[in-house]
Amino acid sequence: MLSKVYCASTIGVDARLIEVEVNMSGGVPKYYLVGLPDRAVSESKDRIDAALKNAGAHFPRGRITVNLAPADLPKEGSAFDLPIALSLLAVSDQINTEKMPKSLVLGELALDGKLRPVKGVLPIAVEARNRGIEYLIVPKANGAEAGVVDGVDVMAFECLEDVMRWFDDSSTQSPVQIDPESLFHQNGQQEILDFVDVRGQENVKRALEVAAAGGHNVIMVGPPGSGKTMMARRLPTILPPLTLDEALETTKIHSVAGLLKSGKALVTNRPFRSPHHTVSDVALVGGGSIPMPGEISMAHNGVLFLDELPEFKRSALEVMRQPLEDGSVSISRARMSVNYPSRIMLIASMNPSPTGDWHDPDNPDSATGIQMQRYLGKISGPLLDRIDLHVDVDKVGYEELSSKAKGETSADIRQRVVAAREIQNQRFMGVKDVYCNAQMNTKLARKICPLDESSEQMLKKAMNSLGLSARAYDRILKVSRTIADLDYSEMIRSNHIAEAIQYRSLDREGWLG
Repeated sequence: MLSKVYCASTIGVDARLIEVEVNMSGGVPKYYLVGLPDRAVSESKDRIDAALKNAGAHFPRGRITVNLAPADLPKEGSAFDLPIALSLLAVSDQINTEKMPKSLVLGELALDGKLRPVKGVLPIAVEARNRGIEYLIVPKANGAEAGVVDGVDVMAFECLEDVMRWFDDSSTQSPVQIDPESLFHQNGQQEILDFVDVRGQENVKRALEVAAAGGHNVIMVGPPGSGKTMMARRLPTILPPLTLDEALETTKIHSVAGLLKSGKALVTNRPFRSPHHTVSDVALVGGGSIPMPGEISMAHNGVLFLDELPEFKRSALEVMRQPLEDGSVSISRARMSVNYPSRIMLIASMNPSPTGDWHDPDNPDSATGIQMQRYLGKISGPLLDRIDLHVDVDKVGYEELSSKAKGETSADIRQRVVAAREIQNQRFMGVKDVYCNAQMNTKLARKICPLDESSEQMLKKAMNSLGLSARAYDRILKVSRTIADLDYSEMIRSNHIAEAIQYRSLDREGWLG
């Protein structure tokens, strides 16, 4: 006797269909589980046995072989509990099997028969729809997440007994109904942090506005207590709202990583990730024997904030170079190779020296110029090359801290950022993998960012007098294009170039802050 039902496993942010086959024959009772199961899958027999008894069914007696096909693909996780249990019930004629060939089943079983949520349901729901599967059976806690995918009937259950009852009588359960658009607009604008809380630092807020408008990476350099972390945490509040496609893409990653809260359907706000400086290479970019996403992928479509950048391990920072350039992370293992998207805004902060202060010629106790250069030297040139804006952050004076005057709100700044992004959307329509000014390559930047005579002369003078490096040239062009977009200007003018030049402080010869 043989029964089959579909399950699925995630590979990166995509899903692979798995066929759960159960064969039962006479002979000495024995249970075999094959198909490269991991420890969690191998231990499923005891969970299934207890769950079946508590659901009023029984574990079939006989020589039982469970095969998870394709057999050469590693299987991990507890999502195979429910499909194996249903196949065992089907092979022993304890449930109606009419809907089995049209169903994809996921779920972990508790000993009392309750269904526990599993990871990676959203990409699996997309794969089920693409394969023409009619029913997707999931735990109730995963129902909202799977329900955002149309074209497949999502059946969400609390316990195994309810699933058995539905197979015998379809009228006992209705499909989950989720409207992604209304859910997205309902939950997408809940902001707690706001730039109105930031006192002073108008030049830094302006730089972050430019960064948000063009998708540029930023590094802030200033002493402790100057507000670097406070402003970085508020950056997502001025970025354009997530589109529905971006929300689905981001939710896939969070679902695979197990970060999606139980009962939540979509990630509706841009992610903000802030790993500690002791983070490992694998935790930052992803990896493991079965590759999982790292911090850089979990910040996809959002912000990755690296506080105290020079304190991070050099090796961890170096592995970020390719993902920052390509917008994706490729992780290769002997058995598989997966790709995770990593289109992020990198925001970094650092003190100007190990002592935390700037060089002051009048203060013998301050950091020396050599100390500052050595501290900056902990960050490699190729990584700094991928950071468009260098912003000096000074301490806020008492007058600004005690002032009762309120600054701009995040909503006001976001309106200008969204308007600038709309201009860029029109500009790059039809250009592959370019969505904002920061993503332009050198050839495209020279084409999109022509300079008039006065701007050309100003840039030439700055390159020579300030000792700016060659890598600063393209960065200045891109940033000046963004500043012009915020000004609704088709041409890059000399004032746009002048502002862009001041954001390249770390490229100057003999940098002392």
